[in-house]
Amino acid sequence: MSSAQAKKHALKKAVLHFVVFTLLTGLLLAVFCLTAQAAPSVTFDLGDEGAPEGEGSFGVIELLMLVTLIALAPSILMMMTSFTRIIIVLSFVRSALGTQQTPPNQVLIGISLFLTLFIMAPVLTQINEEAYQPYKEGQITREEFVETAQVPMKEFMLRQTYTNDLNLFLSIADTGDTVDTLIVNGPQDLTKLGLEIVVPAFMTSELKRAFNIGFLLFIPFLIIDIVVSSTLMSMGMVMLPPSMIALPFKIMMFVLVDGWGLLFGNLVRGFR
Repeated sequence: MSSAQAKKHALKKAVLHFVVFTLLTGLLLAVFCLTAQAAPSVTFDLGDEGAPEGEGSFGVIELLMLVTLIALAPSILMMMTSFTRIIIVLSFVRSALGTQQTPPNQVLIGISLFLTLFIMAPVLTQINEEAYQPYKEGQITREEFVETAQVPMKEFMLRQTYTNDLNLFLSIADTGDTVDTLIVNGPQDLTKLGLEIVVPAFMTSELKRAFNIGFLLFIPFLIIDIVVSSTLMSMGMVMLPPSMIALPFKIMMFVLVDGWGLLFGNLVRGFR
């Protein structure tokens, strides 16, 4: 077969494939159109004007609140829950072990998310029982729902916040109050503070705790590195990387003492 005949044959084959592909595409589009016409229409009820607020209706304001909550979900997760401390501590453990990308970031984030869900479960249950269910049944207004839902979150954050950090942001806000003056009538007065003060104070305390835990976690692994380095130098093996020799010993020690179980257990107990 000559080159001209080969090109002609290839062209016919390409045209045939194009025609078959076009016919299949048209057939699929026709099937989708018929299915869409036969499907029942879907409507979205934005609520009755005569229905009481918060009862049996999902209004425009509720829809906007839901969209806003979904958009702010990552920020809420990082700034108002236990997620930040857990992910920082797990990152310190990985760095102390010297295992580079093992466990990978996806695994660390997944573990942190589920530990956060476990820790925050009582708070979420309290918000559901004291704020969402009464609002859903029309017993409280939208403003009361927002105020009531903030209280369990504030109580959780305030339990983890250092007094010095809270006083720092109170002084920056120039409110004229301190923690001591606010708890004269009872610790409940602290929940009256705004989120613009409680959240940054909570985050500052969480970062301090996470770095303190990371420092303590580094000490045993650092001792192993020092011992291995000293041993190699005394044996004259200067060219052998100490990290490569120390890595199996660090992994073995971490596994033998049930490091993951101890770490997860103490992290959870630290919040409760």
